[in-house]
Amino acid sequence: MDFSHALHIPDGLSDPTLWVLVALVLFLALVAYKGVWGMMTTALDARGAKIAAELEDAKKLREEAQELLASFQRRQREAESEAKAIVEQARKESERLAVEMRARLAEQLERRADMAERKIVQAEADAEALVRGQAAELAVAAARTLLADTLDGDAHTKLYDSSLADLQKRFS
Repeated sequence: MDFSHALHIPDGLSDPTLWVLVALVLFLALVAYKGVWGMMTTALDARGAKIAAELEDAKKLREEAQELLASFQRRQREAESEAKAIVEQARKESERLAVEMRARLAEQLERRADMAERKIVQAEADAEALVRGQAAELAVAAARTLLADTLDGDAHTKLYDSSLADLQKRFS
């Protein structure tokens, strides 16, 4: 049996979109009546607060990381500056030591040259004294031989006496 003739439903009320809208409104009214809406907003607010806190923590962590990075960069610059200063001081020290070593070497070479000159002068004086001594010995030997060959006994005695007297005068 078909009862659709007995009940006459106007055309506007048979539209399913209308009934979906009516069901939605009733559902929302029921949700509002039972307080579910408040629970949902409370849950959403709590979730929003949690997200805001996480964002704040992330912001703080980011700031700390930036401060740490800046600190490390500052330390790196200070270390580089200190390393440059150490290298510069080492360069200056090595230059100073090089100058000092050159001065010491020049002084040592000068002393050795002076010592060599003194040894040469001494060797020359020793050689000259040796040559003079040998020349004197040769002259004395030659004079002795010449006098012995040319002087007889009396002349020889007179020459000896006269030389002895001459020496006594000089040393007296």
